[in-house]
Amino acid sequence: MDAFDVLEVDPDADEAEIDRAYRRRVMETHPDQGGSVRAFQRVKAAYEAIVDGQVDGDGSDESAEEDRDGATRPDGSRVEYLNYAVIDDRNWSLDDDDLFEKAAAADLDPADYGEFLAEPSETLLQAAENRGFAWPYACRGGACANCAVAVVDGEMTMPIDHVLSSEMLDRGIQLSCIGAPTTAELRIVYNVKLMPDLDDLILPPYRFERARSVD
Repeated sequence: MDAFDVLEVDPDADEAEIDRAYRRRVMETHPDQGGSVRAFQRVKAAYEAIVDGQVDGDGSDESAEEDRDGATRPDGSRVEYLNYAVIDDRNWSLDDDDLFEKAAAADLDPADYGEFLAEPSETLLQAAENRGFAWPYACRGGACANCAVAVVDGEMTMPIDHVLSSEMLDRGIQLSCIGAPTTAELRIVYNVKLMPDLDDLILPPYRFERARSVD
């Protein structure tokens, strides 16, 4: 089965049709919705193969995968996080130079503000979940903006992007489900799916809880 068959789309489909097909297939095959990890990964690989121009065989793209895995990663990244809901409630702004200083002085719940260490092998979303937090997500495949974060300081890398506009990327918006820190220090605002600009990129969540810590 080739990549187009996996996505259930015609080989002559345009970019918009392929993106829509990918988002639909991600939802259909996601393990949280009764699919399997193998099927979900096959859909991701097929999409990446098509956008990379490698569509033979089963849709895999080994050279692209090597490039993605070869991204420079620090030994670990200290992630300082802030919930966008707090910013919205307090009429703060993402553009405030002292945003995190305000948060540090506000005695916020650990679910809304704090820090943790992300390991080199983890995406940002995985790192948060592995430390007891429940950040919003939907597809886990980079096909929506439910898991989006705003990078305030530091850098992240994403292996693919077919959702965010260049303007959003310029503003530091990244997808935590596929993005990973590439600097030793990272400041991010999570839950930015609440921003009006992202309304059209949100999928019905498979799970959404107000972020909380198990500690």
